[in-house]
Amino acid sequence: MQRPLSPSADAVFLLSRPPARRYADPPRRPDRAAPPGPAVSGGPLAGLRVLELAAIGPAPYACMLLADLGAEVIRVDRPGQERAFAPWHRILDRGRRPVALDLKDPAGAGLLLRLVDGADVLVEGFRPGVAERLGVGPGACRARNPALVYGRMTGWGQDGPLAQAPGHDINYIGLTGALHAIGPAGGAPVPPANLLGDFGGGGMLLTAGILAALVERSRSGLGQVVDAAIVDGTASLTGMLLAMAQAGQWGADRGGNLLDGGAPFYAVYPCADGGHVAVGALEERFYRALLAGLGLDEDRLPDRDDPANWPALRREFETRFATRTRAQWTAVFDGTEACVTPVLSLTEAAAHPHHRARGTYRPTPDGAQPAPAPGSPAPRPDRTRHHPGGPP
Repeated sequence: MQRPLSPSADAVFLLSRPPARRYADPPRRPDRAAPPGPAVSGGPLAGLRVLELAAIGPAPYACMLLADLGAEVIRVDRPGQERAFAPWHRILDRGRRPVALDLKDPAGAGLLLRLVDGADVLVEGFRPGVAERLGVGPGACRARNPALVYGRMTGWGQDGPLAQAPGHDINYIGLTGALHAIGPAGGAPVPPANLLGDFGGGGMLLTAGILAALVERSRSGLGQVVDAAIVDGTASLTGMLLAMAQAGQWGADRGGNLLDGGAPFYAVYPCADGGHVAVGALEERFYRALLAGLGLDEDRLPDRDDPANWPALRREFETRFATRTRAQWTAVFDGTEACVTPVLSLTEAAAHPHHRARGTYRPTPDGAQPAPAPGSPAPRPDRTRHHPGGPP
């Protein structure tokens, strides 16, 4: 891991560097009829400078994505303290240059404001009002640099009755209905780790907001504040389920719906060796391929379109899947349209042939990590490619 930079020397060095690009005039729109240009090294965000005020979870994930896409990301840590949750953030913190600044000291806050002068984006994950009390809120920063995009990542948002309340992923997704929808029939809701709130509703939506603000800045020359709240982003992710519920196609009972494991043709099944397979045979032709692989005759099975038949149909599938190992079923369905795949563990996933072919993971001394691969992260631009380094 890289040594945190000292405020006395390294922050001054960063201040001496030329400022990032500015877009006082809208860039010329390329000729849409022209053929694509040659591949460019550096990533689509090359030349963009991002200041990240060290936080945990969704804000570092958003900054990892920006760094993977080619942005220069400078992480501002508190001096004399190790990175919070450093082992957890070993991958999330990749592609950064850390600088140590004590923002509670007016001199440290002043150095940050000088860094703001040459930045395109600032990202902070404090509770509402903390950045303002430190003197580095959006008002102070954008007074010095009107083109700055100021990204704010919180759980509840900058305002509202819960804005100052503590919380974690499980609380935020619990308040949106998303957590209620996940879990077994007759059982309690099951949190999907912290993937749905922190990273889906939080970090991903923060990244989208920052990129949208940068696009708008290319027209106006002005930055803006992006208020990203996990609760808002998670609510956005529930849009299709809400529409299904409003159309009478999603019930309130967990484990009884088309996409929550209720449908036997969209569910997870245990195998003879204790492994599991995921079945997603929604469409009719995929369903027929599933039955063929299982050796079942559709004419002798209950009608799958009637939910009343789902329990009996599930029992048929459970009985069949229990007769072979996960590897054997993987071989049976390989190359078919049945939409049956093995359920891999986090440590198994990197070795899968599909991931190896696409370079989805890359090896490191500490183990595999999701990679900007090959040459660019997910999503993968086809012309502007970036080859970021490993973890800091």
